[in-house]
This record gives sequence, C-alpha cells and structure tokens, in this order.
Amino acid sequence: MSAPGRYEQVKPSPGGVRVDHATTSGTFSLDGGTWEVENNVWVVGDDTQCVVIDAPHDAGPILELVGDRRLTHVLLTHAHDDHVTIVPELLAAHPGATVALHPDDRVLWDQTHPGVPPTQDLADGDVVQVGDVELLVLHTPGHAPGACCFHARDLGVVFTGDTLFQGGPGATGRSYSDFPTIVEAIKDKLLPLPPETTVLTGHGSATTIADEKPDVEEWVRRGH
Repeated sequence: MSAPGRYEQVKPSPGGVRVDHATTSGTFSLDGGTWEVENNVWVVGDDTQCVVIDAPHDAGPILELVGDRRLTHVLLTHAHDDHVTIVPELLAAHPGATVALHPDDRVLWDQTHPGVPPTQDLADGDVVQVGDVELLVLHTPGHAPGACCFHARDLGVVFTGDTLFQGGPGATGRSYSDFPTIVEAIKDKLLPLPPETTVLTGHGSATTIADEKPDVEEWVRRGH
C-alpha cells in the first residue's frame, strides 16, 4: 500500500487543481470467486474542495488525501465491490458528498449496498466541476455495463477505472461484461482523446493514449 500523496506526473491546473494518489489492498468478489487486488485511489481537487474517484478497501488513505477539504463527489468508474466497498465510510466522514454512478451498474452496486442507492446518476457527456477543472463523463461499457471514465482535459489525464489499462482493455470474462463492447467503447470514447493524454487506471501503472492506440488490433486478435 503506497503512502498517500501528490501524483507528481500530472501538472496542477492554473487554479491549483492537482491529482493525489494512493493504493489500497483488499479483495474483489464476483461469480462465486474472490481474488486479491490492489487498487489505485485518485483524488482530484484544489486546496478547498475535491472529488474522489472510486472507493476501494480502506477509507484511511482516502480520507488522508482529502484532508480538511470539502469532498463534493465520490465518482465511481463502476460498481464492482473493490471499487465501492467503503463508500459508506466516506459519507460518514463527509455527509454532504454526492455519490455518482451510471445507472446501468446498479445491478452490481446492489450486490454490495442493497437498498442504499447512489445519490446521482451519471450519463455520458455529464460534466463535474472541481475548482477550475471540468471532469467529462465518458460512458465506456464492457468491463461493466455502467463503466465510466472521467476526462480532465485541462490536466491532460483520463481516469479509466478498469476500462483501459497499460497493455489493453479490462477483463470481460465475468458476469455483466462483454469484450466487443469494451473494445468499441475504447475506440469511440478514449482513443480519440489527445495522444499525449495520461491514462490513470484503477489498477497498476499509468499509460498514455498514444502508447495504447497502436495495439487495438492485437487486442481484437487475442480476444481479451
């Protein structure tokens, strides 16, 4: 588990919006199986307010990154349990925060938090403002039906959750996932972004659009 802190590879915006980062460790369970996983935590904001992207495993590092800032949103890239488990703990510490999820992922959300719906439905093209930076919502189904990415053009980054990793698309071998769908979503929504865009993922190392774009046909040939 990494120490929470500034993600130095992303230059802050003119208004001081920065990206903070930590990793948390735990498990992911679906379809009767359970796997050990390590998740990235991304917090985007300035000195007064911020948003959290995904809520995996352990609230401590996330709350440390938030600090005394106002948490406006918990933005969920999708609702697999390793990305949403500690949402209630974040809300207990910041009761005014909005929890935002694409409605197509409620089928997964309800497996972890039945009867307690998110407070906002995400839709493709929505914009979430944090300081002087806009986060554009890109609906990118395939890994999960409601999977979304968040593009911060002014920071030169896109937060892809489990849709796009260094080396290819997210896994599609479990319930509610589909390989042709994720490839189409990546082609339509992510690969048109500026090639220098940094891809900050839900697990593992960062990459760029330019590094991943040439390999699309290889992904299609290998089928995952």
